[in-house]
Amino acid sequence: MQSMLVTGGCGFIGSNFVRQVLRSTTDINVVNLDALTYAGNPANLEDLASDPRYRFVHGSICDPGLVRELVGSVQSIVNFAAETHVDRSIQDSSPFVQTNVVGTQVLLDAAREFGIKRYLQVSTDEVYGSLGPTDAFRETTPLAPNSPYSASKASADLLVRSYVHTFGLPAIISRCSNNYGPYQFPEKLVPLFIARLMRNETVPVYGDGLQIRDWLHVRDHCSALLRIWQDGRPGEVYNIGGRTEKTNLELTQTLLRLLDKPATLIQYVKDRPGHDRRYAIDCTKIESELHWSPQVPFEEGLRETIKWYKDHAQWIASIQTGEYRKYLVRQYGELGPKP
Repeated sequence: MQSMLVTGGCGFIGSNFVRQVLRSTTDINVVNLDALTYAGNPANLEDLASDPRYRFVHGSICDPGLVRELVGSVQSIVNFAAETHVDRSIQDSSPFVQTNVVGTQVLLDAAREFGIKRYLQVSTDEVYGSLGPTDAFRETTPLAPNSPYSASKASADLLVRSYVHTFGLPAIISRCSNNYGPYQFPEKLVPLFIARLMRNETVPVYGDGLQIRDWLHVRDHCSALLRIWQDGRPGEVYNIGGRTEKTNLELTQTLLRLLDKPATLIQYVKDRPGHDRRYAIDCTKIESELHWSPQVPFEEGLRETIKWYKDHAQWIASIQTGEYRKYLVRQYGELGPKP
């Protein structure tokens, strides 16, 4: 039996990955290290509390002593721990630098010290910057981050690369497109819009709503990560995409249709600073090398996600505290009343 340290395992993608590992394997124990910041919710994995293959540790990847203690007893690391929301990084970038850069450095030093056999850095396509109307990000695309969030993730990726080349650390980097699915904190577009539309509240669309993103169901993302962890080549980067490009307005209109809500619930708000116009992922490398491809059709995945949020109304209510509501006002201004 081998042990895997998953950092940030109580977050959206991390919690789905922990489930993927425990569901898909029989010989891996998971140690989940999570600082439980606002987006890390222990309720995401509360049903695993009695699973003998799962252990939760409350703590930060920026704590060298704790990280060394945990890394000394595992064989691999998958690093999800990060501040992740672009909008929040524009308000205050310091937590992003601390967690995403310094925290990654702490993990890498421990991985090197204890001879970790596999290190997977979970990154984002946002490190590549913005695209024009054609082409797609490839693993060889130069890094050109345009927000404090993406700059911190690019910095972490470069640190990982340096440890591979300087110290021979068997590390791999993955970069994914926009995720959606169950357990996503409702500051991101899909869960925010679902939660508000279920209450017949307006949804804030930035600018003209024509920014384009590639959408990937979190279940597909986690299956790709497990495949990379199992068979990916150390020192490589693998892009993970859903091959589903949609404008934010198209996505909003699809959610309105699936929830049977009127277009009058769309509220256009001032575009955010430095908003990248288009992201698109070329995931040919992982498809050809590791024989992975996205399996969840987009509209089917959205229907499933809507059902999950409808079935977990208490989960949403527990998150939407006074501080969360203050954040929405800071970010979007006063959203209009119900029409």
